[in-house]
Amino acid sequence: MSTVSTPKRRLAQVAGQIAQPPVIEEGTYKGMPRVARRAGDSVGQRAQGKVVIITGCNSPLGMGRATAHQYARNGARAVYICDYVDEYLNLHVEELNELYPNVGVHARKFDAADEAATKEVVAHALETYGQLDVFFANAANSGTWKEVWNTDVEEFERTMRTNLTSVFLAVKHAGPAMQVTSKDKPYSSGSIIATASTAALRSNGGTTDYSASKAAVVSLVQTACFQYAGRNIRCNAIAPGMTRSGMTEPVFYGPARERGTLHKVGQLCPLRRGAVADEIARVALFLGTDEASYVNGQVWAVDGGLSSGLPYMLGSVA
Repeated sequence: MSTVSTPKRRLAQVAGQIAQPPVIEEGTYKGMPRVARRAGDSVGQRAQGKVVIITGCNSPLGMGRATAHQYARNGARAVYICDYVDEYLNLHVEELNELYPNVGVHARKFDAADEAATKEVVAHALETYGQLDVFFANAANSGTWKEVWNTDVEEFERTMRTNLTSVFLAVKHAGPAMQVTSKDKPYSSGSIIATASTAALRSNGGTTDYSASKAAVVSLVQTACFQYAGRNIRCNAIAPGMTRSGMTEPVFYGPARERGTLHKVGQLCPLRRGAVADEIARVALFLGTDEASYVNGQVWAVDGGLSSGLPYMLGSVA
């Protein structure tokens, strides 16, 4: 039972709703009001001035690295690339600095499910830049690849920790940081984005531990968006389909290449192909910009249409 009275809770809710993004109104055209907006133009530097934290960035093939490039290319003020493995992190920093010299790039090696480490990177962003605008909780593993009856409790819990606890910590610590205002950021705002999976939307897209963790990610962001109601903090998830990444390369793409069946990867989706990481990164970019200012509590399937229906190959029903 909460010890906080109902009037005090209501006052806290109202207090959280006083800072909202302004509506841009540009007068009239021949007596007709022009289109009202809350975002700038959809061209050019779409992430201008934003401070961004991304986990799961080590893989050269991964969605984390591709998303870091999209934000840097689109004018982010700073990008934090984080992973618990740092084999390529410094090389990524070197590349980003060379391509985007005006962007502050920071590499951080830590476990995204470590609360102290997550708090530290968020605190560093606030101390260094006075703001946090986007947290892309992308860190994940592929699970056990075992049948449920062969999966150990420890293995199940390890997958849940990496895939779900890391998102919980991002939501917990990024949200309050995004409410910090300054001269450069006059009102509370922010976008928390989590990587879910098509396996969160349909069965048989992954093993028990992986699918359960990704389904929980969807529920978490949908619940969190109501927890942050009135504070202009948006929480959304992306559900990629078959995407070439550091996680899928050794499991799908590598074996298919060896068998000479690479052309079959992704054949169950209507586009008849898999995705490259940049195709997912562009959705992560959109969700972090002001263009997505009214997208909240959603899970966006970026899967070539795979989750839109039952797996069906033309001519193979009977």
